[in-house]
Amino acid sequence: MGLLVDGRWQDRWYDTKESGGRFVRKESGFRNWITRDGAPGPSGEEGFQAALGRYHLYVSLACPWAHRTLILRALKGLEAALPISVVHWYMAEQGWTFAEGPGVIPDPIHHAAFLHEIYVAADPTYTGRVTVPVLWDKERGTIVSNESSEIIRMFNTAFDDLGAHQGDFYPEPLRPEIDLVNARIYDTLNNGVYKAGFATTEAAYAEAFGPLFETLDWLESRLADRRYLMGTALTEADIRLFTTLVRFDAVYFGHFKCNRQRIVDYPAVSAYLRDLYQTPGFGTTVDLMHIKRHYYESHGTINPTGIVPLGPDLDFMAPSGREGLGAH
Repeated sequence: MGLLVDGRWQDRWYDTKESGGRFVRKESGFRNWITRDGAPGPSGEEGFQAALGRYHLYVSLACPWAHRTLILRALKGLEAALPISVVHWYMAEQGWTFAEGPGVIPDPIHHAAFLHEIYVAADPTYTGRVTVPVLWDKERGTIVSNESSEIIRMFNTAFDDLGAHQGDFYPEPLRPEIDLVNARIYDTLNNGVYKAGFATTEAAYAEAFGPLFETLDWLESRLADRRYLMGTALTEADIRLFTTLVRFDAVYFGHFKCNRQRIVDYPAVSAYLRDLYQTPGFGTTVDLMHIKRHYYESHGTINPTGIVPLGPDLDFMAPSGREGLGAH
């Protein structure tokens, strides 16, 4: 794991000394938007008009942030319009790479060996972490965005005039509630598992651990009588939650010490997870081999032996029994 400093790669792990042992995630560096007509989005420059074949998506099958974009891409039927490259699961001194391996899809644009080369191609003086997903514009030769929460909103609407499926996963009437739910889940759960797992003091770990399970308890109550987080409507909030839940028992419970309870110990949450997994576009984008091998092999400070656990046995295809749940 490393970062670029003025366009030069440095192998450097997260420094938690100044933050009291806390993991602090940095903001994404590229924040442009694809729009239907190329007008500016909420941030960034204009000129990124939706077009079939113009954009390329770089992802990791291990990363929950990149996973969001794969689900939206599938739900909107954008696989042909938005080709992808997939990095190798093992992230070491050169960060994400395109080394050969099952499930890896090389970079057809730059023929890069390392993802950081793509960042430098967009900005030769870039300083910051090199993360996935990366949405590349082949016409302008630059990165549109590396912020997953914004990429999924682009995918939700920008390509609708070009034949994308018409489902709306961020419907206007539900946006205030979706934003509130997203904010809590992001801070305490999506990012909360990292705040616990990458903590370097007991106090920082405990500070993340409590709110994480308070949110899982809250989700258990919320999902007891509604099929999705917003009731009967599948929204981006469910997609953002799914990518953490599907990794939790396999990785976060043990590797990140988030071990008060497993997801399988929450009847409503685990049934909800199975329901989503069995929904087209969700389970087909999950690769547990990439997920487990990335976390257990790449994080040498947490798991210095690199041994990947053989368990747990996970059955995401068991009936969920949630089809009849109504709105709330």
